[in-house]
Amino acid sequence: MPIRENLAANLRRLIQRHASVSAVCRELGINRTQFERYLQGHAIPNKTTARLICDFFKIDENELYREPAAASAKDDGNASLRQTLYETMVRPPSPAIAGGTYFTYFSIPGRPDLLMRSVTFVRREAELVTFRRVTRWVPGDGQGGARAPGNHYGVVISRLNWIYFTGVNRRQTSEPTIVAVQWAPISEPVLVGSAFVLTGSGPACVSAIMRQDVTRISKRRAMQMAHIVSLDDPGVDRLVVSLAHEA
Repeated sequence: MPIRENLAANLRRLIQRHASVSAVCRELGINRTQFERYLQGHAIPNKTTARLICDFFKIDENELYREPAAASAKDDGNASLRQTLYETMVRPPSPAIAGGTYFTYFSIPGRPDLLMRSVTFVRREAELVTFRRVTRWVPGDGQGGARAPGNHYGVVISRLNWIYFTGVNRRQTSEPTIVAVQWAPISEPVLVGSAFVLTGSGPACVSAIMRQDVTRISKRRAMQMAHIVSLDDPGVDRLVVSLAHEA
């Protein structure tokens, strides 16, 4: 089979694990029309683009171009284990959290006056709950190219009255991520708990606060708010500031 056809078949297999072709293109920062040419076997990427694609899908370049039957055989060897792990993770009870947009605040080691504000998009599909969390939004140059160094995807599960957001960062080091929160025993609906985050000096345990946005803010605007904020900023949720002082 020609190399272009191998590439097309392998890409079609890989994107099945993601929401859509458009979503993959956005994450990669690749033009949709150009990516469609790869999917249709009309072109192959240059070395830089191929490396970007391989890093995104967590594969080596050989797997990108090998015969599809060989790639499928490799996948099938671990399919049973992956399915068992997945079913164990997402088994009931389903987490008691509604779908929607949540602002997630993390304490910053050594800086009690600051918080890292991230935005978490929670999605419910029957009993399955998944999320995307964006941190440190970096705007583009006016011609696109916006990036989020913290771009975590994963599943939400519930165990012993705790809600766990478990996933992996699709950017940079692809570090695993976990946030464990529970509903605070106060009248306002807010989740509090802890998280393991990656800092410049390595993994650290920090406090975490999550609060759902009820103003129907746009997704893009919410992501633009994902950055470090000061507790003195009047625009920061006062309840979050109060809970941060108590943490």
